[in-house]
Amino acid sequence: MESRPSLWVVGTFDTKADELLYLAQLIRANGIPVVTVDISTQGHSPEPDVPAQEVASWHEQGADYVLGGTDRGKAVAAMSQALCRLVAARHQEQAILGMIGIGGSGGTSMIAPAMHTLPYGMPKMLVTTMASGVTTPFVDIYDIVVVNPVTDLAGLNRLSRRILANAAHAISGMVGHAAAMPDVDERPALALSMFGVTTPCVQAVAGLLQARYDCQIFHANGNGGRTLEALAKAGMFTAIVDITTTEVGQHLAGGVCDAGPGRLDAAAELGLPWVGSVGALDMINWGPPSTIPAIHRGRRFHVHNPQVTLMRSNAQELERAGTRIAQQLNRSSGPVHLLLPLQGLSAIDAPGQPFYDAQANDALFAAIEREFQPTARHHLEKVPLHINDPKFARLVADTVNKVLAGYCNVPGGRTSH
Repeated sequence: MESRPSLWVVGTFDTKADELLYLAQLIRANGIPVVTVDISTQGHSPEPDVPAQEVASWHEQGADYVLGGTDRGKAVAAMSQALCRLVAARHQEQAILGMIGIGGSGGTSMIAPAMHTLPYGMPKMLVTTMASGVTTPFVDIYDIVVVNPVTDLAGLNRLSRRILANAAHAISGMVGHAAAMPDVDERPALALSMFGVTTPCVQAVAGLLQARYDCQIFHANGNGGRTLEALAKAGMFTAIVDITTTEVGQHLAGGVCDAGPGRLDAAAELGLPWVGSVGALDMINWGPPSTIPAIHRGRRFHVHNPQVTLMRSNAQELERAGTRIAQQLNRSSGPVHLLLPLQGLSAIDAPGQPFYDAQANDALFAAIEREFQPTARHHLEKVPLHINDPKFARLVADTVNKVLAGYCNVPGGRTSH
């Protein structure tokens, strides 16, 4: 195996050796060291640098558990687990520059979890026949580049050679021309949540804070919230500025922008400073009108674009969301400042706009006031402003500065709780 840090080319050599070796050849020609890795569960090949037997040996129950049976589904799952352990170990040794994998449904299911073990920013690319379908199961919340091979990965032809060459040169560029990063960014990192309908507020807040803080904005579309939570739990943020908590309501109502039950967990479990609001809770997202469950017929809708239909949250949904948000925040041992914009929750929740419904919003505010437990460190503030009013953004930014003034005594780090 290549002793220096290398780009890993991964796939099933029993069925895709020609494509894998073609990729490796092109990447090496670009001056990038390569390690080829076989994850075949049936046949065996002498060509890869890391044969399937070696990968399988990394399974906690040994290679025979992976390769010794006849159940292909079990073998695929076990090989994926073995690959994850191998990749994690080699990454710990700083032996991996990035990873490119190719496959159909089986190969993709084995390779993607291993890519998930690599850090954000490290090049990852999947050339997969699953690219034109639902990619969430393998891309998930990770920075994986997905390429559609168009033809099946069943031998080289004039089209597959061109597409695989594009993939090889793209991943070579990622590895060979990594963006220059400062050795140290002394600004503490903040996570901010944003939706299209809260963009004026969040962009204004980021603009007011960016001189002192590294502001990282996440789209509150389900995966964005899950990513925010995962990175926060990984210790990558000093605080969370959670203006747009729509994903809590989406989860409870079954909307498509569902970040799961763990939204707001990171702040609660870690005691991270949290300053936030109830942005875009006035809406539940669906796909095209034809995809909306029949139970919601007769509700108030707004077509955002041909692929996104918004449904106005009613009082009952908002009461549940408010209760959930308050209960989650009550769990935190850290500073919490929840700001309620009494004049509207989004760009389309304002007088004259399609989702304006002060009575429904009152149910949200009442639930939060009932459930939220104020303490010396937990504060609830009712603000007679719309969420996108520049004065509200200024209040949020001032609150962040106030909260973090005694929390970040050294640049980029937490020193007190």
